Formats: sequence, structure tokens, C-alpha cells
Amino acid sequence: MSTVRKRSVSLSGHRTSYSVEDEFLEILKSMAEAKSIPLARLISQIDSGRARETNLSSALRLAVLAHLKSVHTH
Repeated sequence: MSTVRKRSVSLSGHRTSYSVEDEFLEILKSMAEAKSIPLARLISQIDSGRARETNLSSALRLAVLAHLKSVHTH
């Protein structure tokens, strides 16, 4: 099992951090690559669409899960 790693990103000019396992980060990177956008922009999109009671780290994991489910069903 992978260790949760804390990372930083700039969203709307503000630095914030999130913590995800390496496996989640790799899928997030591939999602960004598939959209031809930087990882930071993908994270910003996920951040802007999340419910305020959901923290960024959870929102990123849920986005990965949704992506994998959509890939699996197609």
C-alpha cells in the first residue's frame, strides 16, 4: 500500500495543499494529460466543482473514482 503524500498547488493565486497516495496522483496526471491540460488546472476544475463540505483531497480521490468508473463502463 502506498503512503499518503502531502503536495502543494496554487489555486486562483492561493497556495493550498492536498494529500493523496501516489497511485491517485498518477491517475490524476493521466486524466490531465488526456485533456491536454496541466495537472494544476485539472485540480482547479475539481476544486471548483466540489461541495464546500468536501475537502480537496477527498474530492480528488472521488474524481479519480468517477473517472475509473466511466472508463470501466465504456
